[in-house]
Amino acid sequence: MDLSDLNVRVNEIIDDVARNGDHAIKKLTEKFDGIKLDNIKVTEEEIRTACEGIPHKLKKAIDQSLSNIMRFHTSQTAEEKKIETVSGVNCWQRTMPIQKIGLYIPGGSAPLLSTVLMLGAPARLAGCREIILCTPPGKDGKVNDAILYIASLLEIDKIFRVGGAQAIAAMAYGTETIPSVNKIFGPGNQFVTAAKMLVSMDKVAIDMPAGPSEVAIIADGSADPEFIAADLLSQAEHGADSQVLLFTFEERIIEKVIAEIGKQLERLTRKDTAEASLKNSKIILLDNQDEIMEMVNMYAPEHLIIATKDTEVLANRVINAGSVFLGNFTPESAGDYASGTNHTLPTDGWAHAYSGVNMDSFVRKITFQEISREGLKNISDTIITLAEAEGLDAHGNAVSVRINRK
Repeated sequence: MDLSDLNVRVNEIIDDVARNGDHAIKKLTEKFDGIKLDNIKVTEEEIRTACEGIPHKLKKAIDQSLSNIMRFHTSQTAEEKKIETVSGVNCWQRTMPIQKIGLYIPGGSAPLLSTVLMLGAPARLAGCREIILCTPPGKDGKVNDAILYIASLLEIDKIFRVGGAQAIAAMAYGTETIPSVNKIFGPGNQFVTAAKMLVSMDKVAIDMPAGPSEVAIIADGSADPEFIAADLLSQAEHGADSQVLLFTFEERIIEKVIAEIGKQLERLTRKDTAEASLKNSKIILLDNQDEIMEMVNMYAPEHLIIATKDTEVLANRVINAGSVFLGNFTPESAGDYASGTNHTLPTDGWAHAYSGVNMDSFVRKITFQEISREGLKNISDTIITLAEAEGLDAHGNAVSVRINRK
């Protein structure tokens, strides 16, 4: 895709929303989704009705997933500690929640209800004051019931039936109905990703660049071909532009995996999507584990599955990846739904520089310091000398006037 053309098109959408607010949202939703919106905001009655209609089995699965996610993310909270760097000089760091958070939840043919859990739970744990949620409506103009149920569990009641680049623009600039936020979270297609990148250069922070989903699998002769095929297809069904890779140095498993992919593909409801994704995908035969690890770390996959007899050894050699899954009984889908780790992860090589979403994503760290007269005296020569070296006399003078005060 010509990214310059994409950015021009997305910029037009952003500008329209920034200038025309709700009117632009309704117009663009009708244009792109074929839905004429009367109300952008989901009502309390809609939320209540959705919660009542959720099957018990799904509620139970959501509750367990939420419990595991909350437990894992709670462990990431840091204690406030005062450090005396030298006598009389005390420094500390305080964690403060980002006040206004926007969550983008993909909808359409595969509404990602699990993303509400992955983003809403740590946002709520962090203490974010205001959480708003945007998600595309279905063809009937309604938001998926499970998305509304999870939002209610997390006490998110500002929910808006809008998707695409226009949703990102609304959360960045605000409209008559949709509040602006300080930081936007959530995955999406190339239009959503482009919109996030563009608004981040002007108005609002974002979690990370996140595009089409991907998985890389490292397998040897100890791996189960049926499991490998299942994991490859679980990512391939995300979207036609997803990519799945298998790295191995044992040629004998390749044909077995290919055969399993063929068998399992026929049973998928999203077969056409998975087949399109497989056209972007590769099985790569290399000479040894050293070559595999070098290539995997260059690729920096969103998800990395290590299905070998020495998983721990290879795991210790992972430098770049969003999330790593070890052993034959650790499918990537466990991380997507229920193990407790976050599934909002960097794609397209961004794992070289970005982490997946975690508790730190929803907070800021503010440093504090308190210095006694004696403490300032202890570091005064250092401050003055460095300030003079930079030619910033006023910096040094701010210390001197205090030290020389009788």
